[in-house]
Amino acid sequence: MKAPPPTMAALITPFGAAGPIDDGAHRHNLSVLTDRGLDGFLLGGSTGQGPYLERGERALLTSTARDEVGSEAFLLAGISAQSVRQAALQISEVADADADAVLVITPTLLLRHDHDLIASFFRSVADNSTLPVFCYSVPAVTSYELPVETAIELAGHPNIVGMKDSGGDPDRVAPILDGVDDGYYLYTGASRIVHESCRRGAYGAITASANYASELVDAARMDLDAQDRLSAVSATVERHGLAGTYAAAEMEGLSPGTMRAPLKALDSEAREEMRQLCCPGAGQ
Repeated sequence: MKAPPPTMAALITPFGAAGPIDDGAHRHNLSVLTDRGLDGFLLGGSTGQGPYLERGERALLTSTARDEVGSEAFLLAGISAQSVRQAALQISEVADADADAVLVITPTLLLRHDHDLIASFFRSVADNSTLPVFCYSVPAVTSYELPVETAIELAGHPNIVGMKDSGGDPDRVAPILDGVDDGYYLYTGASRIVHESCRRGAYGAITASANYASELVDAARMDLDAQDRLSAVSATVERHGLAGTYAAAEMEGLSPGTMRAPLKALDSEAREEMRQLCCPGAGQ
C-alpha cells in the first residue's frame, strides 16, 4: 500500500433527484477539492451516506474518483457491513474499482456489546480482504466505541494497517500508539481535536469538515490558531448534522446533489443562519 496523505476528506456523495449517483457532481467535487490541495478521499463513509449505498454504487464512486484524480491520489473506500459476507462483497467491488484500502465500520446491529465478536468480525474481514483494512470507530453513528485494547489487538493483524477514530477523545491516541508497531496509521475523525490528536502522535485527520474547510483541516494539524477557527466553523455546521455538512459544502463550491431519503436537506432558514455564522462570504 502506498502511504496515505495526512489529510483526507470524508467526501459527500451527491445523488440525483431520481435516485442514482450524480456522476458529474461527484467529479466536480473531486476536482474542486483536488484543486484545493487534497490528494486523499474517503468514499462512501458515514458522511458519504455509506449505509444507504446500493450494490455497485461503491464501485462507481471509486472508479469515477480514480479516473478523475489519477493514480497518485489515495482512495479509501468505506465499508458499511453487518456481516463478514456483506463486507467481502463490498470489498470485492471497490478492489476491482482500484481503491487503495478500505475503512470498515464497526458492525453493531447485533453485536454492540460483544467486543469479542466485533474483534472476530474485523479479523475475518481482514483475513479475506485483498485490500489493506482500516478499522472505523464512530460512536456517534453506531453507539459503540472500539475499545483501546481491541484496537491494539487488531493492529497485530498483518492486513489491518490503521484506524479512523471519530469518538473525539484525544486521550485515546497515546495508549493506542503505545501498543502498536511503527507505521500504523491512526487518524482522527473529529474536527475539534485535529491539532491535539496530531500533537499526541496521530498520523492525520479524515473529516467531514474537509468538504468545506480543507485548508483549515490541513493547517490545524500543526497550527493551534487554525484549529480554533476550524472548531468554530465545524461546531456551527455539525449542529445541523449531516445536512449541515452538505449545505456547507455547497456554500463552498461543491455540488451536494439530493440526499437519499429519509435524509433531508437543510431548510432555507437554517441554511441562512449557518451561512452567516460559518460561511459569510458564500454566495456573495
